[in-house]
Amino acid sequence: MGRMAPRLILWPILAGLVVAASPLAAQQVGPARGSLVLVGGSMQDPAIVERFLDLAGGPDAPLVLIPTAGGAESYDRTWQGAEAFRASGATRLTILHTTDRDTANTDAFVEPLRGAGGVWFGGGRQWRLADAYLDTKVHEALREVLERGGVIGGSSAGATILGSYLVRGDTRTNTIMMGDHEEGFGLLRGVGVDQHLLRRNRQFDLIDVVRARPDLLGIGIDEDTAIVVRGDRFEVIGRSYVAIYDHERLLDSGGLFYLLAPGDAYDLATREAYRPRPVLGPLDRIVAGPWPAAPR
Repeated sequence: MGRMAPRLILWPILAGLVVAASPLAAQQVGPARGSLVLVGGSMQDPAIVERFLDLAGGPDAPLVLIPTAGGAESYDRTWQGAEAFRASGATRLTILHTTDRDTANTDAFVEPLRGAGGVWFGGGRQWRLADAYLDTKVHEALREVLERGGVIGGSSAGATILGSYLVRGDTRTNTIMMGDHEEGFGLLRGVGVDQHLLRRNRQFDLIDVVRARPDLLGIGIDEDTAIVVRGDRFEVIGRSYVAIYDHERLLDSGGLFYLLAPGDAYDLATREAYRPRPVLGPLDRIVAGPWPAAPR
C-alpha cells in the first residue's frame, strides 16, 4: 500500500501530527449515549465535579459512588471521596461497595444503579474494581446508565477501569503496566488509560503498552485534569494536560506522544486533535510515517 500524499492541516485540527498511511475506518469508541468523565487523580478543581453533576442532571440527581478500588473492607457515608460532591451541592448520594462477585450479581445490590443519573468510581487499585464488578450485573447496569443518557466517571483507578485495556492492572505493584489483569469495563473501546501523568512523571510509561498493543489508543491524564467523552469526541477540562499515544501517528519531530491542553478536543474515531481557537502563523503539513521499532 502506498503512502498518503502529504496534506495540509486546516484549522481547527491541532498542528504538528504525522498521519497514518491509510485513513482509520469510522468506529464507535465512546458510548453511543450518555457521557464519561475521566480524571487523572487529585480532582481539586471543583469545575470537574460541577461538570459531572451537570451531566448527571444537576445537584439533585441521584448519584452512586463506588469506592471499591480503595481496598477497605467496608465504606459508609463518611467516605472521604464523597466530600467533593457534597461541597458542590450534591444531595442524593448512595455509597455502593462489595468485593463479592456473587453480591454484585444480585438485583438487590444493583438497584441503586437502576435509577442513577451518575455513577462515580473512586481511586485506589483498578484491579479491585475488575475483580468485583467485571461481567456482573453491576457491569450491565453501568451500560444501562449510559443508554438512558446518564454519566459515568472516575478518578485515578476509577478512570483507568473505564477503558477496555487495564493499564497498571497487576495485583503486585502499580508500576507494572501490563500485568495480571488486562481487561477493563470497555466503556471506551480500544483504549488504555493512565493517570497522574505529569505529577508522577509517568509520561513515557504508555509508550511500551502501545508498542506491544499497536491497536490500542493510549490516553494519559494528569492530576486535576479530565476528559469529558460524548460519543466519539472528548474535550479536556481542568488545570493540566492529557497525552495521546497513537501507534499510527507521530509528531513531526518524531515524538511518540503529544499533549492536549484544557479547551482542546479529540475525535476518538478519526484520532484527530482539535484546538478551538485560531492558530497563528503558516499552516503545517501532515506527512505519513510509522512509529519506529522498539529498541532492542
